[in-house]
Amino acid sequence: MGIKVEFNPDLALRAFGTQGRLKTECLPKRLSAGDTHQFLKEGQRNYWLEGEIPLLETKGNQILSRPLASVTILEAIHFLKEDKPYTRGSYTLIDVYNMNNKKINFEGFKKVR
Repeated sequence: MGIKVEFNPDLALRAFGTQGRLKTECLPKRLSAGDTHQFLKEGQRNYWLEGEIPLLETKGNQILSRPLASVTILEAIHFLKEDKPYTRGSYTLIDVYNMNNKKINFEGFKKVR
């Protein structure tokens, strides 16, 4: 038996107001640089804390959008709820991207300046 841990190079949340999901499992209604929000993800996840990572929208099953914003993870805490591991934490929006612009904002893990 092993320990299942997922390393995430991005923060992927559901669309705002997704039915059946908690507010913290979803993107905020409005993305605004400087705002801080809470997140909740099922599973024991590790995020990079020393730099910016992309914020994505997920539809589930690893169907991900292009980066919506650049964020820094402020904290990530693992806990058990009904014998299932979860990760909760907070993030700050650094830059918000115009989705109509096709500019590349991240190359892998590296933010393009």
